[in-house]
Amino acid sequence: MGVQRIALSILYIVLFVGNVFSQGGDGLENIFRLNFINPALEYEKKTGDYSVISGAAGIGYGGSYRELEIQGNGFVYIISPFVDIQYKLFYNRKKRVSKGKSILYNSGNYVSLRGITRFLPLTENVVRTDKTDFAIGPTWGLQRSFGKIHFLFDIGPQYYFDTKGNGGFFPIMVQINIGLNLSPK
Repeated sequence: MGVQRIALSILYIVLFVGNVFSQGGDGLENIFRLNFINPALEYEKKTGDYSVISGAAGIGYGGSYRELEIQGNGFVYIISPFVDIQYKLFYNRKKRVSKGKSILYNSGNYVSLRGITRFLPLTENVVRTDKTDFAIGPTWGLQRSFGKIHFLFDIGPQYYFDTKGNGGFFPIMVQINIGLNLSPK
């Protein structure tokens, strides 16, 4: 019950902060991109003046979560297909424009709610409680475009779990991505 309350509280905070601090979603657009770090195809869909929802599917690499691990030593890796969904609320786009900075390809700072699922691994060097796991949590991030090159960084806590009821909390999860904007300008 405690973890569920924490997860709901985090969701409410993300939505509240996004609504309070949102300013100028001017120029948000639908973007199709190819990501190189954790290779994936991503589509970012405008959902409002200040918000987008992005969905990515690909093959990624990562480690295991301690409470979802039965046995693993040293450098632990998992290479598996994944789906990553993120609802982003942008809050500084008018300020970027007033300073002469680009907002092309949805460049800006945001708060978000992110969910990611990893499926049956292609390879791994760890024994886990389940071959499928999920993680959800709020993030703060920024994304920038330099011509067609896309850069994304976000950070935040996450609650993770598997289909067997095992789960835990990870205080700081970082996402870094570099990709190519495929949508025309």
